[in-house]
Amino acid sequence: MKKVMFVCRRNSCRSQMAEGFAKTLGAGKIEVVSSGLEASRVHPTAIEVMAEIGIDVKTQTSDALSDFQAEDFDAVISMCGCGVSLPEAWVTREVFEDWDLEDPDGKSIEIFHRVRDQIKGRVSSLIGKLGEI
Repeated sequence: MKKVMFVCRRNSCRSQMAEGFAKTLGAGKIEVVSSGLEASRVHPTAIEVMAEIGIDVKTQTSDALSDFQAEDFDAVISMCGCGVSLPEAWVTREVFEDWDLEDPDGKSIEIFHRVRDQIKGRVSSLIGKLGEI
């Protein structure tokens, strides 16, 4: 089973939503965690917009990337264009993608919805891709 790390700056919004989608859509196919260049909190609006579609992320935690080892993961997905800030070991995994999605923090609920829906599509594609590797 492939192990996936979603990473962002603060592990608050985008990476948390990606983790929630991947755990739901990829159940039994992939193992998933998320982290940030720094840890913070799971954003209340991210929790809200995911709950709207039946995915509970409120028990997820915000963790620092430094708490994990790159070699434990097959795929690393940067959510925010922060790939340039990651240590080399993280960007040289079997799969590395930098999705560079808009940060919804501090923005309208509509932006959260749009980013959530973009993440869902990308996570679905990623699960399919990992199934072929």
